[in-house]
Amino acid sequence: MDPIGTALVVDHDTARLEALASLVSSLGFTPENYTDANAAREYLSTRPDLDVILCEMDMEGLTWDSAHRSLQEMDVQIPVILFSDEAQASRMMRALRFGASDFFVRPVDDVEALQRSLDRCVRQRQVRRELEQSRQRLQAANTELRGTIQVLEQDQQAGRQVQMRMLPATPLVLNDYVFSHTVIPSLYLSGDFTDYFTVGDHFVTFFMADVSGHGSSSAFATVLLKNLFARKRSDFLRQNDDTILSPLALLKRANKEVMDLEVGKFATMVVGVLDMKSNNLRYSVAGHLPQPVLVSGDGARYLRGEGSAVGIMDDASYEEHMIDLPDSFMLALFSDGILEILPPKNLIEKEKYFLNVFEETANSPEEMVTRLGLDQADTAPDDIAALFISKRN
Repeated sequence: MDPIGTALVVDHDTARLEALASLVSSLGFTPENYTDANAAREYLSTRPDLDVILCEMDMEGLTWDSAHRSLQEMDVQIPVILFSDEAQASRMMRALRFGASDFFVRPVDDVEALQRSLDRCVRQRQVRRELEQSRQRLQAANTELRGTIQVLEQDQQAGRQVQMRMLPATPLVLNDYVFSHTVIPSLYLSGDFTDYFTVGDHFVTFFMADVSGHGSSSAFATVLLKNLFARKRSDFLRQNDDTILSPLALLKRANKEVMDLEVGKFATMVVGVLDMKSNNLRYSVAGHLPQPVLVSGDGARYLRGEGSAVGIMDDASYEEHMIDLPDSFMLALFSDGILEILPPKNLIEKEKYFLNVFEETANSPEEMVTRLGLDQADTAPDDIAALFISKRN
């Protein structure tokens, strides 16, 4: 029969050592015998796989106090059974207090009790081994996970750099008009995006998009939208296709392309076309909040618009509005992440608060960014994008 386990038997008295070793052997264990405490300690340092230690409590050259400290220093988690010729309760309590698993008085008359004690030590040792193996596996898994996360973070950081490079120049000055933007992602990659560019001699097309969700998949959807607008701008230049000058047509096209993407994403959008020659604006809204804010000498107001988010339904409908702009104005578009950081609790109060901020601080986009704390934020609870278009006499 295979041995149950290996036992280190330590006693300076050779006769007692041999008797205990014989008893341990009869109970199914392989004894390793030592009469010298230092030699036993040296052996122990090379055999962390031992199952149990059986030791004389009054070992010559070794007190159990010092033995206990040695085991702690060696970080040895092996059960210890102590033996003594004296049947004093105080000695037994002292042994148990210092970490012994059991205590026996010689001669060991109750062999079955010793057998149970040894079996309990083996089970205890096995549990500790399994826990240690689990700890090592968990540690290895955590190390692997940390490595994977680090690679993902590096990829996300690289993706963020690419996404930031896709944004237009800020500020962009065109005659009396100034275009600028701010994008603050909640993660490395943002589902919020804005763009603006000239079309022909006196038009500027712009859009604000807030893609559902966060991270890579949402960022990919913003790439799709930027690509769509870039293609339509190219079509205008090469094929006389004026889709790029129609906010309504652009939203319908965006809706189709996001639907065709089939990744479970949708986006709220505002698309506008500014005619710098006549100083008027055509715009369409696709379920976007907060709606665009127009600030002028008459105060601040929302530019209202109806329409569902793109990517939700094939037959979505949108409205196109046209307004004449004041000689001096600021037009501000934000993604809904801005609403998350406003103090009021409900949407109606947030929209009122937001409009009041513009009425109180509307001298420049820079002042608005500072007032809302966006100049100090590297990340936000939700992605935040802001687009400002201003004109000064």
